Amino acid sequence: MQSCRSKCLATSLDLCGRGLSSGANRHPSGQARMTAVWPTELRLSSDKRTLTVSFDNGETHAFPAEYLRVCSPSAEVQGHGPGQKKTVPGKRNVLIYQVEPVGNYAVRLHFDDMHDTGIFTWSYFLELAHEEDRHWGTYLRELEEKGLSRDR
Repeated sequence: MQSCRSKCLATSLDLCGRGLSSGANRHPSGQARMTAVWPTELRLSSDKRTLTVSFDNGETHAFPAEYLRVCSPSAEVQGHGPGQKKTVPGKRNVLIYQVEPVGNYAVRLHFDDMHDTGIFTWSYFLELAHEEDRHWGTYLRELEEKGLSRDR
């Protein structure tokens, strides 16, 4: 069987096709699950601008690369404490060029602007999906307040 790590280097990652919805709170490897919902597939579009994540509860979410980049959970973007979050301008055309597994709980996204320090957990993907209006609205408002642009 091909490992998750080697499959992740491909454009589509089905998370090893191991029936990840089986087992109430356990991953098929036997490890405890970190979230109640488990991803079944991550698919990077051929143009590298959209990452689609499907979950075992039937939800599927398509994330624009720009949204993922500006909401990266990295310290570079989020800061090291309250009030240190950065507003990242000029990422309208950013691309994702690699999706790398981090254990069984997350992936590290590699962007073409060389940002690769954000570890996106499955629960963070769900937060980004369910709170997209809030996150995106805050980002656009901060850009405007700071005289910044999505293009520069």
